[in-house]
Amino acid sequence: MKAVRKAPSGMERVEPSELELEEKLLTVDRVTKVVKGGRRLRFRALMVVGDGNGHVGVGLAKATGVPEAIRKASAMGRKQLVTVPVVNETIPHEALAKFGASMVLLKPAAQGRGMIASGTVRTVLELAGIRNVVSKSLGSQNRTNVARATILALASLRSAEHIVEEREAGATVMEADDEIE
Repeated sequence: MKAVRKAPSGMERVEPSELELEEKLLTVDRVTKVVKGGRRLRFRALMVVGDGNGHVGVGLAKATGVPEAIRKASAMGRKQLVTVPVVNETIPHEALAKFGASMVLLKPAAQGRGMIASGTVRTVLELAGIRNVVSKSLGSQNRTNVARATILALASLRSAEHIVEEREAGATVMEADDEIE
């Protein structure tokens, strides 16, 4: 299986105002920029936003204060929501995604198996509404890259209904081409 490196094209945007979203703070880091006059101190926040019902997003933002960085990261997460197909509290098929030097492998698990995942992956999957999954985090353990790789893996998932719709749409395009000839 080849790792997904970018989000699939044709994804429709999710309107966050219609959803009841929950937020979790993954990390707050103190970052500095060295300038001529000394060091500029800022804070970087990584937030996960989701409704526990198939919608999840990750936001990363910087600001001079911690509360402002958290607020901005939350807003970024709301803008970048993806829809995840959830089948019996698990995922429909395996997914492997790579972001930076981090790689995340997600596998569906039987009902009642629970979630076997690292802290960062666990947070993203819980807010997506997935309860039974086995995952493995490979490569770098950088929280930002692991969270984004998990989002890429979830965005690449397709439900059986979605695949049937795509095949039917392809069949109608082929029929239309046959009629033209």
